[in-house]
Amino acid sequence: MENTYSSISLYKALLSLKNEIEAERFLKDICTPGELRDLNERWLVAQMLSDGASYRQINELTGISTTTVGRVARFLNEESYQGYKLILERVKKKENKKFANRFRRIKQLIKFKRNRTEVN
Repeated sequence: MENTYSSISLYKALLSLKNEIEAERFLKDICTPGELRDLNERWLVAQMLSDGASYRQINELTGISTTTVGRVARFLNEESYQGYKLILERVKKKENKKFANRFRRIKQLIKFKRNRTEVN
């Protein structure tokens, strides 16, 4: 796809979104319900493929066609854009960081409770 002024303007608009609520509002305005469903399906397929699910498993669990699964898999694994991979890696890194922070807080809470028990 050629980077025209309008596409660059759209990319900048997407980059200006500050949170999930803003993203949802913007996407609901700019996409039809069908387009939004398609985007959600493709993202779900990319995540499931990344987690090792087979085409058949994805189809059986979600009802998403194997044609769509195959298309996403092609872009995930073969196309030069690598957009899916980039964002999947960022999301996983963020989730791992969240998990590590939660785990650290749980350890602190356990330590706090132990110390409190020892004092009493």
